[in-house]
Amino acid sequence: MNAALTLPLLAYLAVMIGLGLWLGRRQSTSGFVQDYFLGSRSMGGFVLAMTMVATYASASSFIGGPGAAYRMGLGWVLLAMIQVPTVWLTLGVLGKQFAHIARRVNALTINDMLQARYQSPLVVLLAGLGLLAAFVATMVVQFIGGARLLETVTGLSYQSGLMLFAGAVLLYTLVGGFRAVVVTDAVQGILMLLGTVVLLAGVLQAGGGAAAMFTKLEAIDPGLVQPQGPDGMLGISFMLSFWVLVCFGVIGLPHSAVRCLAYKDSSAMHRGIIIGTLVGAVLMFGMHFAGALGRVLVPELTVPDKVMPTLMLTVLPPLVAGLFLAGPMAAIMSTIDSQLIQAAATLVKDLYLNHLCKTQPAPATIKRASKLVTLVLGLIVLWAALSPPEMIIWLNLMAFGALQAIFFWPLVLGLYWWRGNSTGALASMLTGAISYSLLLNLGIKPLGLHAIVPSLALSGLAYVVASLLTPPPSAEVRALFGR
Repeated sequence: MNAALTLPLLAYLAVMIGLGLWLGRRQSTSGFVQDYFLGSRSMGGFVLAMTMVATYASASSFIGGPGAAYRMGLGWVLLAMIQVPTVWLTLGVLGKQFAHIARRVNALTINDMLQARYQSPLVVLLAGLGLLAAFVATMVVQFIGGARLLETVTGLSYQSGLMLFAGAVLLYTLVGGFRAVVVTDAVQGILMLLGTVVLLAGVLQAGGGAAAMFTKLEAIDPGLVQPQGPDGMLGISFMLSFWVLVCFGVIGLPHSAVRCLAYKDSSAMHRGIIIGTLVGAVLMFGMHFAGALGRVLVPELTVPDKVMPTLMLTVLPPLVAGLFLAGPMAAIMSTIDSQLIQAAATLVKDLYLNHLCKTQPAPATIKRASKLVTLVLGLIVLWAALSPPEMIIWLNLMAFGALQAIFFWPLVLGLYWWRGNSTGALASMLTGAISYSLLLNLGIKPLGLHAIVPSLALSGLAYVVASLLTPPPSAEVRALFGR
């Protein structure tokens, strides 16, 4: 075990735990539930931007994405840049409307918004079950990414790295809640940005510059410098599918959408859009470009997901590598803490307090239940991560698609089309979930497209048709949503 590498990384984990403990001790006048699950709606523009970027840039982006670029070359770098507008799209489409309405109805979660819009416990139940199932899959991806990073850097076994990583994330999320999540996200976003820039500079210097490295990539495999990739996989159908899955469809991701409920004011949202888009562009380009060029410096990797930590160990001095390995660690932690808190909110706030509990429990009981649920979810994900796949990006994209197929149209059309109703939302969610599962599991790809494209088309059609065939929403709902 290299102390110069390991000690900075362990110090980083300790700082994140300490920050969570400090934030967890801060008292809020808004009450435990609003503070634990939404941070009392206090985010400014910079924190909003960094938590949006950090939440989206997960193990898939910092570990799996560069791993895919390592295998498929520069074509994957171009493909990855499709993700640049995600912060702008999410905040631009949902941000202002979500914030105004959430304050009117005191919504703390995405399911609170769905309940206010559709007035249907069945919509909330189906949304909650879909969110929990998909979040378990995406959290497994994050745990695997964190464990692989620690395994590569410290020499610990995969299982030991998994336990260390999971323990740190669970501790600061349990203690600090949403406020700890977004503040640590802001710190982690800065580390991600610095780590990406330093690593890319080190890779280019070690390889003799971009032009020389392009020549070496072409010598390894001409497909590595072609837009279509080595095997022609990155064609038009794949590109269109990817555009929907990781750009346009990101509007339907609940753990990103919930940030639209928590910012302080409109100026914070506008600053968040600008800062988040710029930071996202640097991150997406830097880490995927470094992953593609890494094929020149470390051509012998058998597990592509290890390319980022391996490159840091290869091109940076040990102490610097130890400091900036916190970048990919931050990307992973900042996603899983958001999903943990959102999943706990779904179980405690949306399903138990709103629909199953007949009398309001004491605040101390709610506090214990919230933290217990967060812990149990974390332990379930930890158990599921003990047997990892070779490349985590495909599991992450599968879960992304499931969330989008269920939530995209009920969220977007619920805000912008007054005629949509609960029947339309249910039809859309069921159609999206069933069609996505069938197409994905049966390997059916109409016109070569990923399952998310036809699934979103079918679920959107189901929303419109079912809404038009049934009575419109009540006058109260139309008034609430500005219709």
